Amino acid sequence: MMPVQEPVGLPPKDDRPSVIRVEPSPGILILLILLIPGLWLLNRLLPVVVVVVAALVIVGTISPAVRWLEERRVRRGLGIAIVFTALLAVTALALTMTIPSLVAQATDLVDRAPAMQALLVKWLEGSHLTSPLAEMLRNVQPSDLITMAASDPIKFSRGVIAILVYILSSVFLSLYIMIDRDRLRGGLFLVVPRSHHIRLSRVMLNLETIVGGYIRGQVITSVLMAVFVFFLLKACGAPNALAIAVFAGAADVLPYIGALLSVGAAVTAVVSSSPTVIIVVLALMLAYEELESRVIIPRVYGRELRLPS
Repeated sequence: MMPVQEPVGLPPKDDRPSVIRVEPSPGILILLILLIPGLWLLNRLLPVVVVVVAALVIVGTISPAVRWLEERRVRRGLGIAIVFTALLAVTALALTMTIPSLVAQATDLVDRAPAMQALLVKWLEGSHLTSPLAEMLRNVQPSDLITMAASDPIKFSRGVIAILVYILSSVFLSLYIMIDRDRLRGGLFLVVPRSHHIRLSRVMLNLETIVGGYIRGQVITSVLMAVFVFFLLKACGAPNALAIAVFAGAADVLPYIGALLSVGAAVTAVVSSSPTVIIVVLALMLAYEELESRVIIPRVYGRELRLPS
């Protein structure tokens, strides 16, 4: 037999396993070392970050109104005072008109929760498709949730006070940012390197358009949802229409599941009525959700964010 010769010009085969060596740069090592302290510091400063972000959102939301007044030859300080005063007046008026009725209706809903739960379970048991949902709903005890919420009133009160303090801090910080805008911008440009000034200018210009436009669009869609649910439930003679409408408007903020919560709340409010009323409410809520997703949201957000519908 002739010996097998290696092809000419090819290196001999090496059966040893190849080793891949990873050598991170010093910058990556420094970032990894600082990651844990940075996360700890961010967790400690989270309330401050939330207040600052909320203040920036408020500034981006109301800046167009102040600029509109400035274009009508109104001094900036007076324009800020007018916009903030009008905003606080509308908020106080809305709370005064809705809070007492909302509390009364929410209390009535809590009292009627067991009866509504029993009716809803009975209605879901009528079909094989919804019978598993009826079994799950039967095991839910509203009284347990109420007991858990009221088990520590001191902690609950502290939480409410903390939320109010955060809201007031955001409002006053946004007022300060609006009044001292030019000086704050100058200080920000002094901190940022000169090579990033153009990018910083673009970010600051787009902040008002994107963040403020989104918040204004969300407020419009939520208010429209609450108004529609209120008049629909009032027309159907459902009790506690205001409380359900406020819940539906707040749930509309949530993507995807907000529609399910709004429809479920409206249908639950009329579950003690006739099947015809339940079907009408369900059909109209689904029709409105379709109208909102196909027409209202594209037009409102397209106008506020300056995007094609």
